[in-house]
Amino acid sequence: MTSDELEVSFVLPCLNEAETVATCIAKAQRAIEEHQLRAEIIVADNGSTDGSQAIATALGARVVDIAQRGYGAALHGGIEAARGRFVIMADADDSYGLAEAFRFVEQLRGGYDVVMGNRFRGGIAQGAMPPLHRYFGTPLLTAISRLFFRSSIGDIQCGMRAFTRDAYERMNLRTRGMEFASEMIVKASLLGMRIAEVPVTLSVAGRTRPPHLRSWRDGWRNLRFYLLYSPRWLFLYPGMAMVLIGIAGGALIVLNRAVLPGIGFDVDSLVYAAAFVMIGYQAILFAFFTKFFAIGAGLLPEDERINRLSRVLSLETGLAIGFLLACAGLAGSVHAVAIWRGAGFGELSAHHMLRLVVPSVTAVTVGIETIFASFFLSVLALARR
Repeated sequence: MTSDELEVSFVLPCLNEAETVATCIAKAQRAIEEHQLRAEIIVADNGSTDGSQAIATALGARVVDIAQRGYGAALHGGIEAARGRFVIMADADDSYGLAEAFRFVEQLRGGYDVVMGNRFRGGIAQGAMPPLHRYFGTPLLTAISRLFFRSSIGDIQCGMRAFTRDAYERMNLRTRGMEFASEMIVKASLLGMRIAEVPVTLSVAGRTRPPHLRSWRDGWRNLRFYLLYSPRWLFLYPGMAMVLIGIAGGALIVLNRAVLPGIGFDVDSLVYAAAFVMIGYQAILFAFFTKFFAIGAGLLPEDERINRLSRVLSLETGLAIGFLLACAGLAGSVHAVAIWRGAGFGELSAHHMLRLVVPSVTAVTVGIETIFASFFLSVLALARR
């Protein structure tokens, strides 16, 4: 068939799946025949050495050799080679029911951009998923995706899913490892795509070799991806919390009211409160730096809130705010020097002087940081334009 005639492309990533790839191809062929789909089957081979390529070719599948190693790399290569309007991906270890593929096609025909399988709704066979994944890893990563990116998906790690060619191109996926599965849903959610979910069954994999998945390594790679793609949760929210704690605690210490039952906070604690403010402020700035850069580099979609904020907080506004903060801190420092001069430049009471000096130094530091950050954000904004 020509590209215009093909509706569905099955893409199976493969690395030494000689024991199961034939079964997977046969199941896909039965689904194609049963539902009269205009379809093709692609085996995206990632360097198999067990003869998987010859088996797939003999059964009529199209084998695409992918030189770069990695689950995501194999899928990228297979999807790029696909000619169908819809793409259905599933592992080649016979763990997913490819006979259920028509459920995905129906949803895509109905206008959805991405269709996810849900193993928890469809059924997980005994021994098909390790307890660590079933009761901890997958629920945790799914919950984080729902919190960070407002995803509606109940099983973000499901390996059987489908999407339109247009949706794939809009998502502009970058990762090459196991985090490819998470990136797809994160990007689809951020872009406001229509996402559906259908139940799928998960069976015990038919191969005897050890799985390629490494629980802790790949779990960390997914978590790291979530954090890098969410400046709010990585930088902004922790930074805001630190600034608020530092300002509130420092104000109580300056006013001599920071007393808990059996504990009296003094100027030594004020230094830590100032550190909280400065570190937290740096984290907030990093949130904006990261967001601007990620949007400019195409890693994150445009955010109208950031566009509005950049219009309000222009370079001149940032410079003015930074200048006023620095001047306020400088005024406090001058007042401290005047007090010292009044004492004949002799010894002063740290108990009283640090209540003036620490906030003054903090204001100068934050003010200068604001000036530098305003220039840097302006450079990033120029790059985006």
